[in-house]
Formats: sequence, C-alpha cells, structure tokens
Amino acid sequence: MFRAHMSVTRIWQLIEKRMMSCISVHGKLPGLQRAVGEVRRKSSFRQSPLLTATPVRALIDEQISIKGRFLSQNYPVTVCAQMHSEEGDLWEAFAHYTTNASGSINLTSDHSVGGSYVGCEPMGLFWALEPALGSREGLRLRKRNVETPYMVNISLLEGHTSPSEGQRTELAAVTTERWYMAPGVRRIEIRQNNIVGTLFLPPGPGPFPAMLDLWGMGGGLLEYRSALFASRGFASLSVAYMGHKDLPGPQHIMSVGDSYFKSAFQLLQDHCQVDADRIGVIGLSYGVVPTLRIATTIGFKVNPKLACFEICNMIITVLFASEKLITNSTISVLFCSLSDQKYWEFDDRGYVENITCPLMYIVGEDDLCAASTENADVIEEALRSAGKSHQFTRLSYPGAGHLIEPPYTPCSRASLWKTKPEKLFTLWGGHPAPHAAAQEDAWKRILEFMETHLRR
Repeated sequence: MFRAHMSVTRIWQLIEKRMMSCISVHGKLPGLQRAVGEVRRKSSFRQSPLLTATPVRALIDEQISIKGRFLSQNYPVTVCAQMHSEEGDLWEAFAHYTTNASGSINLTSDHSVGGSYVGCEPMGLFWALEPALGSREGLRLRKRNVETPYMVNISLLEGHTSPSEGQRTELAAVTTERWYMAPGVRRIEIRQNNIVGTLFLPPGPGPFPAMLDLWGMGGGLLEYRSALFASRGFASLSVAYMGHKDLPGPQHIMSVGDSYFKSAFQLLQDHCQVDADRIGVIGLSYGVVPTLRIATTIGFKVNPKLACFEICNMIITVLFASEKLITNSTISVLFCSLSDQKYWEFDDRGYVENITCPLMYIVGEDDLCAASTENADVIEEALRSAGKSHQFTRLSYPGAGHLIEPPYTPCSRASLWKTKPEKLFTLWGGHPAPHAAAQEDAWKRILEFMETHLRR
C-alpha cells in the first residue's frame, strides 16, 4: 500500500524499477494505470492561461491594464471585448497580438497587429466597440441609467481570429465594470420651478464648484456626463429643454426660453452644497446656443473671474420659442441646415464679445454635422477684435467628429435620428482612432480647465 509520506518522484522510481509486485494495491491493474496516468499529468502540470483586467471595476474615463499570461512564447492570440447595450444590442471589438518570449501580452505596451485597431492602444477594446455583425442599423451607444455599469466581457482566444468566426477556442476570460457614477455620488431628480433635470452631488458636505450641463437637439435628459463630473468632485445639473415628457408643449420642438435656463442656473447658485461663485456651463451641439446665451445675456450674474463656459462643436440651427437666437450685429455664423440657406444673420440683441469669463471651444475637424471650424473662427475673431483673446481657449482635433464625449467610448460616425414619418440618419463624422485620441485629450483638458477656473 502507498505510504502517506511517499513522494510522487519516489513512486515513479518504483514503477520504473518494475517493483509493481512489491506494491499491494486494492483494485485491478487498469485502475492502477489510470491512477498512475493521473499522477503523470499532475506532475507535468502547467499553469492555465490567465487574463486579467486591473482594476476590474473603474469609471468610464479611467484606463485599465489588460494582460494575458502563461501562454506559449511567440504565440498568436486574439483579445475580444463584448458587451450589451441597455437596449440589448451586442457591441464588440477585437485585436490580434503575439506573445513575447515569456508567453505574455500587455495591452498597455504591446501592439495590435490587426483587428478593430492596430498599434499600441491600451483602451482600444473599449473605444473601438461597434455593433456586432447583423445588428440593427444606425446604432449609437449612450448610457441611460448611470446607476448601473456597462459589463464588458473580455476573452483571450487562440490564434488570430474574429468574433464572427464560428469555431473559436477561448483560453481565458474576465469581466470588467465600467461606471459613470462613483461610489458616494448622489443622484437627485429635479422637478421644481418648471426645471426638468437631474442633480449630481459628489460625496461630502460641500460646497462644491458646479456645472450646468446642456445637451443637443436630440432632446431628452442625458445624465452620464454630469454623473462623471460629480465623480470628479463637481456638482452638476443636467437639464432637459426639449424632447421630454415633463416639459410643456410638443416634444419635438423647443418650448422654453431664457427664463428656463436662468432658473436652472439660479437653482445651482441657490443650492446649499454648491459654491454660488464657482459655476460653469458646458454645451454640446445645439446646447452651445443656450450656453452662449447665458454667457452673454445681462441678468445671469455670472462671476467673470470664476465662471467658465466650455463649448463643444457649436451648431446654430433653430430658434428659441418666440425669441431669436443669440444675436450679434457684426457677425454671421455658418451652420448646417436642411434648407439651401448658407448663413444665418444675427440682429443686434446681444454680442458674443460681451463674454466676460473664460471660454473653451472644442472642434472636431471632421465634423459632418455642423460648421464647427468656421464657427470657432468667427468667435475667435470677435473676441480678438474686442481685446479678449486671453479669455478664449480653442482645441481642434483632426479626424474627430461632432460628438466629442467622455473618453474610451465608441465613435458614432452616423446614427439613426428618427424613424417617423421616415427614417432619417445624421452624419456626425469622426474616424475611430483619431476621434478616440481627441476624446481622451479633450476630457483631460476640460477637467484641467474646470480645476483652474472653478476650484482654485
């Protein structure tokens, strides 16, 4: 009978010396052979392939480190990311790598040689996500419920393959959580003074610097940028101004004016956990219109030294209800329209050069939706003529499109705008890699701008 303290090495020595007859066993010889075979497999055990993501739970704007280990050297592998949107659509990205001499890969330093992207792109599996083959047309990835994360499944596959190929050998896998809302951030629905919005407060008592967050003509109430601002220490109020059931009038038109945005700004100023002298406004797409309106209209009591207004991809296309747009007697602004009109003439009811606070304008040079570059030129020249060039910061990104959003999120070059009475698609522009680089850099510069002008 085997002794409890006998080593595996000694067992093999006994077997090799044909001492089987000296060993008393229970059971038949085939059973012993199976046992011996199991010992042989265990004695030549090799660590299984391992895929890690660090940290496994992170904010959407944080980089994570993805590594594969315990593989053969110079071995072709594919790293694949898959996730489902809140609507149930599958999004995926993949990249081809070859292991090094130690049998490992590191996406932070290694280069993809094919797939959804090439080169050293630590977060390529996230910004290169696109709808899986056969998905619905015109999809755009946007987070609606910021209190839940995106769950991204990352797989390590044998060989250089793709998600669409039927036969794939999965060597290892890990699931990551991508959040817009950090632990401790408070989400408060706002339905007061006719304001429809959501307020996000960072952990702690405050008072906090704050942002008024305005989106574009797609309407509705989008919260993910505000949730991320609060996760970075800024109170943020995301406000709906069209396309929401709780707003007056038809959802497809804008039925609020200056008083609505003034009330939203005032709501932030009056909040006990907000520093009333440190409030900025950010607008994307048509959201630039009310953003500039706040910045240039008398009566908003903007602190010229501390408030900042950040402008992303200016587009001027429609009117306030019963009121004209931001006005300027000396300029006209190129804009994108369904009509043949090329210019929109302003009257003399307001002036861009009236801005008395720092202004940041972010341009995607491949913007197919609006004349962002031309608009930036007009504003820059107006401020230069007024002797206010020092207040203007312009960021311009080649290859980036209209929708410059928080980093490591997919580029949407075109998406479905509406389905009734007929399908209508909107071209946003942007190419995945340069657009991703623009989003990463712009977000860093936005946070630095806010820190400089709202917190210090």
